[in-house]
Amino acid sequence: MKALSGVIWILTFSICLVNLAKGCGNGTTVNQVIKMEFSSDIVKDEYIVAFKKYYKASARKNFISAALRDTTSDWEILPRNNPASDFPSDFDVLLLKNDPSKQKSIKSLESHPNVKSVTPQRTVTRTLHYIDEDSGDEDNGETAEEEADETPHYVRSNQFWQATGRLSSRRLLRAVPRQITSILQADALWNLGITGAGVKVAVFDTGLAKGHPHFRKVKERTNWTHEKSFDDGLGHGTFVAGLIASSSECLGLAPDAELHIFRVFTNNQVSYTSWFLDAFNYAILRKVTVLNLSIGGPDFMDQPFVDKVWELTANKIIMVSAIGNDGPLYGTLNNPADQMDVIGVGGINFEDQIAKFSSRGMTTWELPGGYGRLKPDIVTYGSAVRGSSVKKGCRTLSGTSVASPVVAGAVALLYSGALHRASIINPASMKQALMASARRLPGVNMFEQGHGKLDLLRAHNILHTYKPQVSLSPSYIDLTECQYMWPYCTQPLFRGGMPIAVNVTVLNGLGVSGHIVGKPKWHPYTKQQGHRLDVAIQYSPVLWPWSGYLAVWLAVNENSANWSGIVQGHISLTVESPPEEGNFEPRQSSVRLAIKARIVPTPPKQKRILWDQYHNLRYPPGYFPRDNLRMKNDPLDWNGDHIHTNFKDMYQHVRNAGYYVDVLGAPLTCFDQSQYSTLLIVDSEEEFFPEELAKLRSDVEAGLSVVIVADWYNSSVMKKVKFYDENTRQWWLPDTGGSNIPALNELLSSWGMALGDMVLEGDFSLGGHDMHYASGTSLIHFPESGTVIYKDLKDHGAEIMGSKSEVVKDVPILGLYQSTSNKNSGRIVVYGDSNCLDNSHLQKDCFWMLDAILEFTSTGHMASVFKSNAGKALVKPSDFPLPQRMEANHLYRYSKVIESHMGGIRTRPLPQCPHLVWAPPNPLNKSAPTNLYKSQKLLSVLPKGPMELDLRAAMGNGGGPKHSVGVLPPADWNNAANPIMDVQDTEISPSPVAILSLLTIVCVVCFFCLRRRSFITPVTASRRSRRKQQRLRKLVMALGNSSSGKVPAV
Repeated sequence: MKALSGVIWILTFSICLVNLAKGCGNGTTVNQVIKMEFSSDIVKDEYIVAFKKYYKASARKNFISAALRDTTSDWEILPRNNPASDFPSDFDVLLLKNDPSKQKSIKSLESHPNVKSVTPQRTVTRTLHYIDEDSGDEDNGETAEEEADETPHYVRSNQFWQATGRLSSRRLLRAVPRQITSILQADALWNLGITGAGVKVAVFDTGLAKGHPHFRKVKERTNWTHEKSFDDGLGHGTFVAGLIASSSECLGLAPDAELHIFRVFTNNQVSYTSWFLDAFNYAILRKVTVLNLSIGGPDFMDQPFVDKVWELTANKIIMVSAIGNDGPLYGTLNNPADQMDVIGVGGINFEDQIAKFSSRGMTTWELPGGYGRLKPDIVTYGSAVRGSSVKKGCRTLSGTSVASPVVAGAVALLYSGALHRASIINPASMKQALMASARRLPGVNMFEQGHGKLDLLRAHNILHTYKPQVSLSPSYIDLTECQYMWPYCTQPLFRGGMPIAVNVTVLNGLGVSGHIVGKPKWHPYTKQQGHRLDVAIQYSPVLWPWSGYLAVWLAVNENSANWSGIVQGHISLTVESPPEEGNFEPRQSSVRLAIKARIVPTPPKQKRILWDQYHNLRYPPGYFPRDNLRMKNDPLDWNGDHIHTNFKDMYQHVRNAGYYVDVLGAPLTCFDQSQYSTLLIVDSEEEFFPEELAKLRSDVEAGLSVVIVADWYNSSVMKKVKFYDENTRQWWLPDTGGSNIPALNELLSSWGMALGDMVLEGDFSLGGHDMHYASGTSLIHFPESGTVIYKDLKDHGAEIMGSKSEVVKDVPILGLYQSTSNKNSGRIVVYGDSNCLDNSHLQKDCFWMLDAILEFTSTGHMASVFKSNAGKALVKPSDFPLPQRMEANHLYRYSKVIESHMGGIRTRPLPQCPHLVWAPPNPLNKSAPTNLYKSQKLLSVLPKGPMELDLRAAMGNGGGPKHSVGVLPPADWNNAANPIMDVQDTEISPSPVAILSLLTIVCVVCFFCLRRRSFITPVTASRRSRRKQQRLRKLVMALGNSSSGKVPAV
């Protein structure tokens, strides 16, 4: 999907928190935090014209000239003076100057047979804020800004969205942590001669100083900015490069890797999409092996950037990227780390706990109709890690931008140890090895840790026994396994519920492209009642590059409405890729996806709730502002508004209260109201189809209750929170407010209700509970027979507009109404602020109020807290003005409901409801393992203690790889990545008595053998000393001297 030229997309997020440690290793540290802010803007009149192939500059100019021959455009191809300018390219930056028919020119370009796409040029601005670190956990706590004269402090020129205030705290000094290389046991590989030699690593960041004493092999430094410098003026790029390849003081994992430094940010912390595209092309030309990108953002719709990442990985470049520092919120993954072909890395601390700053899944590309994918892929240490400082010495830094180069260095080290197998090492196989070897963290769900913690030595052994194959992520689906399978494990399946969607990533280690042969097959296990499960399967028609999706939909069949129990089965599929070079036969690999679920009888209607996901919009693609206007440092609403992302805590509370929650990702015409007591419409930004409004009216008459939780909407405030972009010299307006009040009022008009356009905030008490109202709205119409609750609040809108914020008395904020159409009619509840339910803005939750509201909507019983606080009937003149849609808004560009037509707006045709095709069952009379993860790990786990590394394979000597104890042979690794490959017909467990007896016999035999040996061969002191030296020598050869802090020369 194309980037949009009419909206500024600005994201402010912390991508790393930095603790500066002055005087490396001297025990005295000065800890600071660098908070990085990113903004992404569209550049006026500049467009990236992407071509279908690589062409020389003269050919590209001819194509553009031919496409614009019949237009009146005054155009110019902007020069790009960088190392890639002498090579053929697949894009140009085009300036359309003062073109009144710009859209016509763009369409002419897009219609040219050699042009792939035309998208706006974008600029990226990064801002560093130096602040003191809190005395508590390095991931948490308040911070205080500290002046740093030697470091520039840049702030965007925004009228409204600008961070304000300073927070202070005390702090404790910390001891300097150990070398990250020792903790990951990189020393063991170094002592085998594996040090990163032969691997090219590209670092895209802020540059590196010439002759930095920490680096042995800086092959090339290139500058892609308009500044005349290769050096790092900020220090971030030096730190990242140091974690990968430093050979002194604070050590990197691959000290002999060949570094290629790409300076893509200026000292003013500005970059452009075109700079990245040129630099990516050059990385392909230089045939780099690994590329680290410790930056990111939520804009997964910047299509030229996403396309180029696909092209990079298609050229066998292994990209490693930070997953983001927007945790602990869910739905905060950054791009490109959230792409299937990229290794997305999250962060943990040295206690093996998920770092608070580390972004959580799921991906939000697939919303509202589908479900997000599993990310991050793996996690590793990213908190208080030591790395290289800008000129010399070391410092500490925290963030996923730290964890990413740790994994990039590990990948370079692993690759250098498998150079003799380089033909089968690619982005998919490397990710498969990292995932299969990762150690799962207990009590942490998969959207926080991915497949687990990086284990360098286990990954090394797996790479040496790997054969090209297909694997899945996640490798099994167990809806009964908590905590790892959260949120799937929190709610059982039942007949009549919305089908549960699980989005599985298919990793294809066979080749860059492939396809699924035939169709995936569903195999229910007869002994485990698998026939009670209906399974629908959708999948990528082509797996490229290296990956694709497998969407699995699970539902209970019609014969199991009153049945309770566990069901199991598996999905089998075969992937085929073209033959490798020199062969003629295509390559194939088969894989199985184990499925396990709990089924319960259909819950009563009073306990069932439907969440409307279809009418929630988020960034990208449009500029949808935050619901809380006090959050000036993070203006974009980009977390998905899903019950498993920023409404996670609300969902868990409702489930704990005994309710069952389904998600509707289709129009309101696509559900059966007889199945549900309550429809939840929370923070909706989308318009409604006329057919939806008509159906909802009849549904309420038939007994459905509706709860609407809104947010602010005011045209004047929307204009005030616009951005002034100094690059484009234009103002950019939001596409709606916190919620779409005009659309909600059309829905509510059937019952004589309406919401206003006041923006209100304040603290109040309700029923003994402290409440906070954050940028909410108010009721202006409500039926006289309804119950309305009033509170005194401040006029936040007036403050934003520059006036004095006055207290407004008796503001109607909550209304409860029983429809009187007939005796079975449902109920309507309207509340003006969603921030007390939303983790993104939560200050004081109102879950208790939601409990009382749901009790009213499901049973008709109104809680006493509402009766005792009810005010007078809300009476307004019938002609009281309602909020109107802001003129010249661009909501139609991103809406699923409305579109532009002949200079106006019209409603789109109502889409058909989703129709799933259930896969025909292929029953198997087999028994499955009760613990799918345990069955997987029994096939792939390696010894936890000192392990015997394969020296012959590591050094590339001899024939095939030698299998040491605990290392899987090639034939078994395919099963290790996918647990159900080794399903047994029966499970045999040895008796505890038998085990105890065996251990007793072994102990007795050992005792007598040792006693006999002591009589025959006396052990002298010198002999004991020689034995001890031999044991120490073997241990050093296996693990290396992890405390020496030295890197062996190669």
